[in-house]
Amino acid sequence: MKIAYVGAAPKSAEEVERRRRLLQQWAAPGTTIEMAYATEGPASIESMYEEYIAIPQYAKNMVRLEREGFAAAIVGCAGDPGIDAYRELCTNMLVVGPGMSGFHAAALLGRKFTLLTVADSMIASSYELIQKSGLASSVASVLAVNIPVLELSQNRTLTLEKLVRIGRDAIEKDRADVLVLGCMSMAFLQVAEDMQKLLGIPVINPAKAALKLAESLVNCGWKQSKKAFSTPPKLASGKGKTIAELIVKQEH
Repeated sequence: MKIAYVGAAPKSAEEVERRRRLLQQWAAPGTTIEMAYATEGPASIESMYEEYIAIPQYAKNMVRLEREGFAAAIVGCAGDPGIDAYRELCTNMLVVGPGMSGFHAAALLGRKFTLLTVADSMIASSYELIQKSGLASSVASVLAVNIPVLELSQNRTLTLEKLVRIGRDAIEKDRADVLVLGCMSMAFLQVAEDMQKLLGIPVINPAKAALKLAESLVNCGWKQSKKAFSTPPKLASGKGKTIAELIVKQEH
């Protein structure tokens, strides 16, 4: 099974490979992980504006990966930007988002979850994504760590301490019984396991949740419904550019 992790923000080759190794370590035997990162776009995603400008690069990579025979692709942002569009474009490749994957895992493991997002600027859109996931009744709160994405890994100890402190507040004040990390840089910092030991409740790593969900759905022979995510009419009718032609145009 070939699964691609599709990143929006450009990363160094060393960081991309570090993340690939982690995903491969978490993957089941027989799963091969490949990375498809954008070469241009926002350095990090901390606003809806940055989500939107990342979407064209995501779409380009998603279509290319389907043509190359990947079984599934993971949207490399916990806000799941543009996921409905990629599900429309892809017929034979499953597309999963770490945000929704994490929420549904949390809902299975407890009664109320708190999402720990990266910044106050992402709180409103996080609630919207939870609502879209059908899990509004399961959310206790959305809280921000307020450390810029590009600074999260500079001091892992400080980041972990702040996440634990905010997580404890969510448990005590909001009665959360599961926590979800709402940032892929947090996910690849591997703090979830440490938080879980310190706080005594499940802490969902969205990268791992998306990967394991993708593997499970592919193994079951399931992918997004084309009744729900119809191919765009101009592409389906043949009156407009084909998906392949659109991608070729973008590449040149």
